[in-house]
Amino acid sequence: MNNRSTIRCAVVGATGYAGGELLERLLGLRRVEIVGLFGSDRRSGEPPQIGDVHPRLRSRLDGVVRPADAESILATRPDAVFLATPHETSHDLAPALLAGGTVVLDLSAAFRLPDPADYPRHYGFRHEHPELLARAAYGLAELNAEAIAASDLIAVPGCYPTAVILPLRPLSDAGLLAAGEPVIVDAVSGASGAGRAPNARTVFSEVSLQAYGVMCHRHEPEMNAHGGAEVVFTPQLGAFDRGILATIHVRLRPGTSESTVRETLAAAYDGPFVRLLPPGRWPAVRHVERTNHCDIGLAVHPRHPHVVISSAIDNLVKGASGQAVQCFELRFGLVPATIREVPCRIP
Repeated sequence: MNNRSTIRCAVVGATGYAGGELLERLLGLRRVEIVGLFGSDRRSGEPPQIGDVHPRLRSRLDGVVRPADAESILATRPDAVFLATPHETSHDLAPALLAGGTVVLDLSAAFRLPDPADYPRHYGFRHEHPELLARAAYGLAELNAEAIAASDLIAVPGCYPTAVILPLRPLSDAGLLAAGEPVIVDAVSGASGAGRAPNARTVFSEVSLQAYGVMCHRHEPEMNAHGGAEVVFTPQLGAFDRGILATIHVRLRPGTSESTVRETLAAAYDGPFVRLLPPGRWPAVRHVERTNHCDIGLAVHPRHPHVVISSAIDNLVKGASGQAVQCFELRFGLVPATIREVPCRIP
């Protein structure tokens, strides 16, 4: 834990969607000093001003976004470095940053999967640091707070896995899932999930509701590794800019009632960010947009041991930057671990 009055933070990948959201949230934390802004690659050229890249940060944050290399990042003397970078970039930077004595919060998938053999198959690169995979804490704050608080390498979960694991894992841990039955997940993401780089599929006039990555999406093994169940996952691209709505079909252990499912989820989450909706109410993307909330609705079939769960998150906040800040606050002992979304109760 850092006992100084301020915690020095550097952000790598500051020009991306998640990087911009992350900076906005760090600016709201009183004890944080942003000491370095870096791009997600090492290309040279005229460094852009952060206010030109993210105009909403003008007058709130001044500075240029410099090319990223470990030496330059460590020269800012950071206590924590956020890597909102491609997987391979995080893989290459993290070892040197950790050796330099900083805490690394990685928003890529470079350290989320515990088995190094999964990386060539799902992410297209060979993992050269299996010792770091064993050392990394999976950064799902509500379910892994103790490990996050003790680790210097935190693998912030993916957006789709966050929307699925939060409602699924407590049911698995409680033994409520039918043995041998896969969990079926269909999830729709806004176009920002594809990142900021130009992509013909996400151009305004081309974007449409369609499935992609069927039976081969790289987030499925992350759900399997951390969700407590075997998942069959179908992602879909929606014609909106941000947010995820996941529909999860779970075969329950015979005799499991809806009240048992609800009680299990309610017992698992007592913090502000996971909200279990009452019967008959269902999550909507617009209700969680630009927040760190995950809304969960559910119904159990009246004649079959089958529950349909619907969960909604903002993919750039709870699915990326907001969750990273939760992990950061846990790691540095800033309590409560919130993003200044403390409930206000008016008498």
